[in-house]
Amino acid sequence: MNRQLKYYLQASLIGMDLFILNLSYFLSRIFLYEIMNENIPESFYSSYFLFWLLINASWIIISFYFGIYNEKSILHFETFTKRSAQVYFLWIVIMLFYLFFSREFKLSRFFIISTITIFGTGLIINRFLYLSIKKYFRKQSNLLSKVMIIGYNDTARKLENYFEEEGLNMRLVGFVENSENVSELTHHPIFPDITKTIKVAEDLDVQEIFSTISPEQNHYIYQLMKDAEMKCIRFKVVPDLSVFFTKPVLIDYIRDLPVLSFRSEPLEDIGNRVKKRILDIVVSALVVIFILSWLFPLLGLLIYLESPGPILFKQIRTGKNNKPFYCYKFRSMRINKDADSKQATKNDSRVTRIGRFIRKTSLDEFPQFLNVLKGEMSLVGPRPHMVKHTKDFSKMVDHYMIRQFLKPGITGWAQVNGYRGEIFNDEQIIMRVRNDLWYLENWTIWLDIRILFLTVYNVMKGEKNAY
Repeated sequence: MNRQLKYYLQASLIGMDLFILNLSYFLSRIFLYEIMNENIPESFYSSYFLFWLLINASWIIISFYFGIYNEKSILHFETFTKRSAQVYFLWIVIMLFYLFFSREFKLSRFFIISTITIFGTGLIINRFLYLSIKKYFRKQSNLLSKVMIIGYNDTARKLENYFEEEGLNMRLVGFVENSENVSELTHHPIFPDITKTIKVAEDLDVQEIFSTISPEQNHYIYQLMKDAEMKCIRFKVVPDLSVFFTKPVLIDYIRDLPVLSFRSEPLEDIGNRVKKRILDIVVSALVVIFILSWLFPLLGLLIYLESPGPILFKQIRTGKNNKPFYCYKFRSMRINKDADSKQATKNDSRVTRIGRFIRKTSLDEFPQFLNVLKGEMSLVGPRPHMVKHTKDFSKMVDHYMIRQFLKPGITGWAQVNGYRGEIFNDEQIIMRVRNDLWYLENWTIWLDIRILFLTVYNVMKGEKNAY
């Protein structure tokens, strides 16, 4: 999909939805004045203004969080409509929560219901208007680019599917391939003889040719490149990297040199690391000042009274780039010689009574906010393991050490998905690593915030693997 066209489409959809939202608000105000004959006292204006701020801010935050305007969503009408409905109903829930917990009685109930109803109706109209615009784009010859694919192979078939799914301003007219290489049919025509590619393209008024056959596979492709440019037809080569790699790769450039990477790492970007570090410092500082400042002496006294010894348990764990660091926890066990090699198990005799409570409620992890402030850990990331376990697991699980590219976290994507506590079998550590790698490749600041909220929720409802 054309990048600028995608941005224009996304901006238009966002603008249309916000226009309908604000229109519903002001129409409801008009109905309240003109039809219901209700006057709003000046003292109530602040309540209506706050409500206006809330409906706009909450819609923007929720819609971007659920990605209803991202490219994959807007290119599929069913997905776009389904996500819009989900966000709309969640938006209503937030409105109701606000009205209930704020004890907001100054707002007219008719005004609230009217705003919600008009906005919902407007969203439905917007979605069908979008569908009409999408069809209009596909019918406009001056906006449509006809494309043709050279070759009929696995790469060509993938490209065909992408054009059908995402080609808002592209229409595939067919393939060109030598007859002896065609072993199956497709609903697009396959024109024989690669040497006649340019003639076929001219006859069909093709603007772009995509070759899935590289010049190294067929030297005639070099001639086709020159001939296409002479006829003002864009020529592009789609390399089949599956010969060298069995998984998708990312292509970047160092000046004119292409560099292939096996995975996306958003936190390689310094700007993203700065954002993550700011979140770490702000949240950790607040926790240390307002929670740990009184929790430390309280739990410290209880821990010491039941089991004299250090309040904090310090253990060497593997951190970012496999560098060791001291990880802090409130001591939940009696002092024992197996602490650095043996994981806690259910009904572990080493765990004290106060230790059982702080482990169940995850209070034992709170000193790790100090690790975060020191820069050794992050709020969110793969959980740090004992040095011995890191060595053992790296031999058991492929790509295990890739998780060490990140700072370890107090919580993580694996933990909020249920993979925490004792490891009983290989499957559990495999799933933890898989979740950690997904986090590494898909990091956003909003994902971190989501994981933090899910962690708090899980702690409050209780977790069966916390012991």
